[in-house]
Amino acid sequence: MTGLLFVGVTGVVRHLGTDMNPMQAAFIRYAFGVVLIAPVLLRLFAAGARPSRLGLHMLRGVAHGTAVMLWFFAMARIPIAQVTAIGFTTPIFTTIGAALYLGEYLHARRIAAVVVSFLGTLIILRPGALSIELGALAQLAAAPLFACSFLIAKKLTETESSATIVAYMSVFVTLALLPPALLVWRTPTITELGWLFVTAVLATAGHYTFTRAMQAVELTVLQPFSFLQLVWATLLGYYAFSEVPDVWTLAGGAVIIASVTYIAHREARATSERSS
Repeated sequence: MTGLLFVGVTGVVRHLGTDMNPMQAAFIRYAFGVVLIAPVLLRLFAAGARPSRLGLHMLRGVAHGTAVMLWFFAMARIPIAQVTAIGFTTPIFTTIGAALYLGEYLHARRIAAVVVSFLGTLIILRPGALSIELGALAQLAAAPLFACSFLIAKKLTETESSATIVAYMSVFVTLALLPPALLVWRTPTITELGWLFVTAVLATAGHYTFTRAMQAVELTVLQPFSFLQLVWATLLGYYAFSEVPDVWTLAGGAVIIASVTYIAHREARATSERSS
């Protein structure tokens, strides 16, 4: 569900194009996110609930906000499948970080699933064929920042609810994006505001479902599933933007699906054995 929601975000941002500066677009998207999450914030304040790790929430806001600006920049300049494929370096950073920072055990099957999924991505990209553009460099820079955000979110699930984590992320990312957005501000059109509101709805829902997933299982378990987004992104590019996938994209997608299916089956068996 998270993958589908975030691919929906990808499609809307791609539709918006390059007319609006990525810093302003990212700020408006998260400002709408704060509006959407306002009832949750009000309920938390009314109940006297306060985040127990405010510093981590703030650090995540800065990391995620910077990554989002870079992602918006990349989305407006290179194809959807390419943005998604380059973004698959994020699970590599996340898996390594989960072992170093969170102390998660790197089961051989989890490492294998991530590696095989990444090989599927390399089949699609065909090393050497990717032209080094500013959009590609921006997405490469965003990947480790997104990984930092996910690692902090996973740490926060130890003491915070999913709603709290998403709510405070929206607030602190918005605050982090405000200064650079003001530097490039122009009056947005009604159409742009409408599409950015749709983006906020999809992305806020995606962050909530992802946070729920992180509360349910270890972060390393989730990483192979993120590669499925390439399949959804390729279909979106084909049907919405006439980006025809080639045989390499289809072959790489098949490898990714096989890897995700395997890890899902293995984790389901392991859960069943633990509960029996």
